[in-house]
Amino acid sequence: MMDVPEAVPALVDSQPLLGRLESALEFARTSGADAAQATIAVTQGTSVGVRLGELESVEYDRAQSLSVTVYFGHREGSASTSDLGREALRETVEAACAIARYTAEDPHGGLPRRDDLAENVPDLDLDHPWLESTDKLLEVALCCEQAARDAGPMIRNSDGASVNSHRSLRCYANSLGFAQAYGSSRHGIGCAVIAGASDEMQRGHWGSSARRPSELEDAGSVGHRAAQRAIEQLGARTISTRTTPVVFPADLAYSLWASVAAALSGSAQYRKTSFLQDCLGQSVASRQLRLYEQPFLPAALGSAPFDDEGVSPRERDLLADGEVRGYVLNSYSARRLGMRTTGNAGGVRNLTLEPGADSFAELLGRMDTGFLVTGLMGRGVNPLTGDYSRGARGFWVEGGEIAFPVHEVTLAGNLRILLKQIVAIGNDPIVRGNYRSPSVLVEAMTLGGKSG
Repeated sequence: MMDVPEAVPALVDSQPLLGRLESALEFARTSGADAAQATIAVTQGTSVGVRLGELESVEYDRAQSLSVTVYFGHREGSASTSDLGREALRETVEAACAIARYTAEDPHGGLPRRDDLAENVPDLDLDHPWLESTDKLLEVALCCEQAARDAGPMIRNSDGASVNSHRSLRCYANSLGFAQAYGSSRHGIGCAVIAGASDEMQRGHWGSSARRPSELEDAGSVGHRAAQRAIEQLGARTISTRTTPVVFPADLAYSLWASVAAALSGSAQYRKTSFLQDCLGQSVASRQLRLYEQPFLPAALGSAPFDDEGVSPRERDLLADGEVRGYVLNSYSARRLGMRTTGNAGGVRNLTLEPGADSFAELLGRMDTGFLVTGLMGRGVNPLTGDYSRGARGFWVEGGEIAFPVHEVTLAGNLRILLKQIVAIGNDPIVRGNYRSPSVLVEAMTLGGKSG
């Protein structure tokens, strides 16, 4: 990918937008609101899609919106608009105030504590425009798909390749005096193709995303990887139901930590809908596991200088030595639980599983015989019980070596048990959005296949 110059133009000047937020807050004050907060989001992006060597779609979008929330005591009202004119701001605030006057009181609502607001807003180097024309993005997409189609005669068809480049600016202010803005970017390349042999067809996909265009995987490499993933599955077999060790590779293991983060969210805790209910300080996982947030990593996809309420995120452990060390809280859920916000309005930030010592090949060797999962289908996780059941495909491994591809199986277990049965962690972390995870070896899961 092409490097971006050090000096790049801002998507839009944030100062006039912060001024509009201040106007909205003043309208709220003069309307009698005890407190208020407002956000302006501006987004812009281009997406290009190709299929079978031809342009299939070009999409350009630019949008702006303002949302305002007002509080009359413990009554809350919210409204939004895409019109940032002064009269539209006034009407939006009036609508929010009218809603608040009719809502029931909620003693847990309101702004965060003043001393929780971010005092210093670091520059995390999040905004890296991809200064290329639509024609150049089209060229990258065509290169990606062509690399996949050139991978071998077994590539029979294509679901296409896509390239996207997006930027955004987020401005937030509240009546406690906080008013800040930051810009960010996100770019991606993806490809999916179909391999065939006789009457069998298998689909393979791969993608790459980053804030910096220079950190995207090479377009040709993305296409080749997608093709190889399809070709490797040709000749896949079904196998009988069994209990077996399982390796989750790094590009799939992150989904386990997304389920853990959801179970540790404040909303799941106060609603009592979590398989990790009331587990603070309890041992719920293998002692090898350390799961922690890194919200201030420069140019990382999950980084942010402040959360959706203006609160500073924290570098902290969610799991350490297998014990739950913290929940994922915004101000509302924290008050519901009698706790303090953890700066997670908007979710976790760069949730990371600490890598272990084993290479991927060593993980397979430690497993010896078992299942390497390469694809998962369906949601398949019960957030209340932790029951896990997802369609899967992958490879059967014997003697630490891949023996043959497997498809049409179901991978099942329970996350409370699975977390304690992680016996090895790889040294091969990759990034998937807000998550950074290496591969993991689970001691035993149920692999549901054909009967008999």
